[in-house]
Amino acid sequence: MSKARYRQTTACAFFLVAMAVPGMVAPASAQEAATDDAAEQADQGEGAIIVTARRREERLVDVPIAVSSFSNEQLEQRGSIDLTDIAQITPNTTLEASRGTNSTLSAFIRGIGQQDPVSGFEQGVGIYLDDVYLNRPQAAVLDIYDVERIEVLRGPQGTLYGRNTIGGAVKYVTRLLPQDFSLKVKGTVGTYKQADGIVTASAPLGDLVRIGGSVARLSRGGFGDNLTTGEENYNKDVWAARGTLEIGDYGEPYSIRINGDYTKDKSNARGGHRLIPGAVSGAPVLPDVYDTRGGLIDPKQDLEAYGVSMNASIDLSDAITLRSITGWRKDDSASPIDFDALAAVDLDVPAYYRNEQFSQEAQLLYDDGGRFTGLLGFYYLDASADTQFDVRLFTTLDGFTAFTEADVDTETYAVFADFTYDITDQVSLALGGRYTWDKREADILRQNYLGGGSPVFGGAGVAFGTPSTDFNGSASFNKFTPRVSLSYQPTPDHNLYASYSKGFKGGGFDPRGVGVNAPDLNDDGMLEDSEVASFLSFEPETVDSYELGYKGNLLDGALYVALAGFYMDYTNVQIPGSVACSVGGIATFCGVISNAGKAKFKGLEFETNARLGRDLLSDGDKLSLIGSLGYIDAEYKEYITDIGGVPTDVADYREVQNTPKWNGSATLAYDTYIGDGSLYLGTTVSFKSKTYQFEIPNPYLDQGSYALFDASIVYTAPDGNWSVGLHGKNLFDKQYKTSGYTFVAADPTTGELALDGNGMPIPTLGTEGTLTAFYGNPRQVFLTASFEF
Repeated sequence: MSKARYRQTTACAFFLVAMAVPGMVAPASAQEAATDDAAEQADQGEGAIIVTARRREERLVDVPIAVSSFSNEQLEQRGSIDLTDIAQITPNTTLEASRGTNSTLSAFIRGIGQQDPVSGFEQGVGIYLDDVYLNRPQAAVLDIYDVERIEVLRGPQGTLYGRNTIGGAVKYVTRLLPQDFSLKVKGTVGTYKQADGIVTASAPLGDLVRIGGSVARLSRGGFGDNLTTGEENYNKDVWAARGTLEIGDYGEPYSIRINGDYTKDKSNARGGHRLIPGAVSGAPVLPDVYDTRGGLIDPKQDLEAYGVSMNASIDLSDAITLRSITGWRKDDSASPIDFDALAAVDLDVPAYYRNEQFSQEAQLLYDDGGRFTGLLGFYYLDASADTQFDVRLFTTLDGFTAFTEADVDTETYAVFADFTYDITDQVSLALGGRYTWDKREADILRQNYLGGGSPVFGGAGVAFGTPSTDFNGSASFNKFTPRVSLSYQPTPDHNLYASYSKGFKGGGFDPRGVGVNAPDLNDDGMLEDSEVASFLSFEPETVDSYELGYKGNLLDGALYVALAGFYMDYTNVQIPGSVACSVGGIATFCGVISNAGKAKFKGLEFETNARLGRDLLSDGDKLSLIGSLGYIDAEYKEYITDIGGVPTDVADYREVQNTPKWNGSATLAYDTYIGDGSLYLGTTVSFKSKTYQFEIPNPYLDQGSYALFDASIVYTAPDGNWSVGLHGKNLFDKQYKTSGYTFVAADPTTGELALDGNGMPIPTLGTEGTLTAFYGNPRQVFLTASFEF
């Protein structure tokens, strides 16, 4: 039986079994985290928020894990648009659209992440949609609508649910359906021709069945223009939908929740801004950083992503719950990336990404209301990631193209367990462990063409020579990763904890590597498959994470504080990259990845929610300060790279990418009543210190310290049936880089750029020189209105 057929058969069988059980439960997972009444939360402090970070409902203050939680109300008041927004208010977290894409996510938590979106590289931060792990970063910049809550867990995860993730996890939780018929319409208009519309409806189909869904149209004009093609640059053109079927009643020991979602993103290709003049053409640097000159338009940017999940559970007794989470997802995207951002075909990369996954998770939970709680789990993932791309270097050699096709399949099994025992009424000990079996299979083809692009992308090129890589192989990686924490709660409103956890990310194969460049040629000049595998492969990485923390509700619930200190020993760090190289005497593009060595991270995180001036405000009024602060000292202790055939430690000259030393935010918010309605006024400042885009510092690409200012005004009618809000993002119109590309000469040890006689960087790939940056959104102002029936 084929893998695809097996996945389909398994999913159908599980669905039929689940439906045969009289009403199994879904909301008991992350869906069950409906918070208490808003007024009650305000009285009890932020610690009253209910989260499911440990797979059971708990107050935030009780969880001995560094976790941030953002409710739908908070996100709507902020005017949050997509998942990347929460990184501004979460300590030591970076979430951003990946370089020349609109919907691919680059995620880093506490210095650990993954920037390269091609197949072959696992993500360092897990993204979950309704408890289903998203295996690939494509389509992971999730738009925020119809959401219940978003949680960010920092540090290694794996003993409580899902896929093992070495850096942390982001959980996107959609809303449960209400018991009665509901209809909500939300519209947004704003600068840059922003026009969004969201319609959400649900209805009961009986006492135990509810159905609902949302349809979203999200559109915006470009922040700039492509001066070559005439298209808008940084625009948005998205259709999205979600549907839900729930079986079972709240409070009952059973239910099923089936979710489906669909996204169609036809936004234009995102073009970068050149930071240096063209070395040959002399094309000047454009004055507007959101403008581009990239000429690559084929294939047209297009992404389609969809999935189905079923979350079911049943209470086998008063103490034991059986839970199942089944998910299937698929996405296909076409992505033209013009690295050089010029009309010439100097370094143009059209690409296709095709991903599919099936996952099955089972959990057995025990909680009898006594001193002992526990969880046993099993996780299975079968995923394929196929990437095809040209690297067109027509200015180097007329019509020269290096084509790569990489099909990487992942199959993983894991068993995990996590148990908590209350030694006394104040002291709790938690022990957890996971054993993971990862298998990676790769089929990698690298073929050069002359006379145009490869036939896959409609080019007229003719194959030139034999493939420089024609590899098929596999590798397996097994690992046990433990977790232990000790928590002391002198009172229910104070929690001091210490924890240790080990994180693991499997190895794989670099899909962009060139086999003929492997150093171990045989006497006949040929390579054995094992030698190519050794050249293309990379080993697993691990991290030992230690954390001390305190959480507390102070001043009768008026002040919530969370403080965490952490130390991380990071070994065998995977460093993917791409460089200019030579194949058959022709300058071309090669992937390079290494297990660089060792890094150590230590830092602090602080979060607070304080109610100010309670005795000075009128009854019902609320003045609050919500703050976050992150500090991380991240440095490589060993970074081995090959320089002139000699392994050399260059740790003193390397930095940890996408990890500013300081980051933080402060939101001052005022809630008051106007008549029987309510008015919210809030302003947020967030800041980051200097951020390195890659391990090798680059004075053109690296972003210095900056701050962003946002503000919102939201009025809610007395009956809550309608509201209107005015939101401003990046009000001072700060220009800041989020990512970029570089192919210019640099000292292999120090990374210092090599300059020509005019003081300009020297190209290493293409003739014009590639130093291209992408920027965060400029100032946006938009008006929202919502109506509920």
